[in-house]
Amino acid sequence: MNTNTVTTVWTEKVQFESDNPSGHKLTMFSTSDEENDNTVGFGPKALMLSSLAGCSGLDVVSLLKKMRAEAEEFKIEITAELTDEHPKFYNKVQVDYHFTGGDLQTEKIEKAVNLSVEKYCGVMEMFRQFADVKTAIHLHKK
Repeated sequence: MNTNTVTTVWTEKVQFESDNPSGHKLTMFSTSDEENDNTVGFGPKALMLSSLAGCSGLDVVSLLKKMRAEAEEFKIEITAELTDEHPKFYNKVQVDYHFTGGDLQTEKIEKAVNLSVEKYCGVMEMFRQFADVKTAIHLHKK
């Protein structure tokens, strides 16, 4: 069984620096704190959405490359709704996959996204444990 360890250190006020297993670091801060207007970093909940997009996106890019069906451009937009009561968590998540290109192979793109969503993306599975997750594929011809 694989394990990962991250170390998160309080650096000042409501700001933390966290590493990851690759050794890279990022800054997290409270998005509700007005004193952090000049802080460059991320809110913890927004990072969860970035992790979801990154996990699924990496799957899709890898699968499309193997299928020889790469798009010219690919982006994932995630819109998530937080609960009103504490502890606030994402209870509704919409994941929109946008592909742009002159020769988009619709069937292969749909297969790659579906494999990520249903089989490979562990972060997607984690989100499904606490949120209603919906996905959509958008094809944009150049």
